[in-house]
This record gives sequence, C-alpha cells and structure tokens, in this order.
Amino acid sequence: MQFDETDKKLLLFLQQDAKQTTKELSYKLGLSVTAVYERVKKLENNGVISKYVAILDKTKIDRNFIILCHVKLIQHKKEYVMQFEKEVMNLQEVIECFHVSGDYDYILKICVKDMEDYRNFMLTKLTTLQHIASTHSSFTISEVKNTTEITL
Repeated sequence: MQFDETDKKLLLFLQQDAKQTTKELSYKLGLSVTAVYERVKKLENNGVISKYVAILDKTKIDRNFIILCHVKLIQHKKEYVMQFEKEVMNLQEVIECFHVSGDYDYILKICVKDMEDYRNFMLTKLTTLQHIASTHSSFTISEVKNTTEITL
C-alpha cells in the first residue's frame, strides 16, 4: 500500500497516542473530521492498523524482570517447529517469540516478576515443552530503548 505524507503523519500520531479523537487529529493534520475518519477506516480495513492496545508500565504491575531466552530444538522437522510454536503461544510469560537463524532456533522475550518467578516458569512450563534441545538465558540489566513506533 502506498502512503502519502498525510497518511504517514496520521500513522505517526496514532502510534504516539491512539486515544486521540478524530477531531484532535483533524486539527493536527489540517483536514476535516470526516476525512480523518475515512483515512483511519481505510488503514484499518487494509490491515495497516491491526489493533489498538494499552501499553502497561512493567514496573507498576511488578513484571519488570525481562529475559531473552534462546531456544534450540532437537531437530528442524516441520512437526517439531509447528508444535513448539503452538505451545509457546499459550505461555503467558512469553511476550514475544521470534523464529531466527543462527545457533538457536527461537528467541523468546519473557516478562516475569523476579528470578524466582523465572525459575518456576522454566521448571514448570518452558522445559516441559517437547523437542527442546537447549536454552540459553540472558537477563536484562536496563532498558535502553523500547518503542512501538515504526517510521514510514
């Protein structure tokens, strides 16, 4: 899909604060409320805007222990890959999962309360999944950058 400059600005504004009204956006973009509404609907209908969410402050909900866990499967059989991906979708602690190239097959971003919570997650959930050969965990020291904005 091609985006004109107005679409790009609109998407930036919505990424910064999706609760802005069409009236507020129309003022910022110099368009009528109807024109903004129609643009937003078009972006939603084309799947450019897939959903609206509330981003929580992990420190305020006591979930600020972030781990990057590298997972290697026993083999790269299609059924092993499909089963792992299906099972990892049910793990609430996993907030992101990437199938990657390199020494490991997956990188999981895991969000828990503390080290004890992570140990419990590893022992009772992650390591019970079938076809995992090994894992390697890295614990975050500090968050340098975290954004959901994508520049067009």
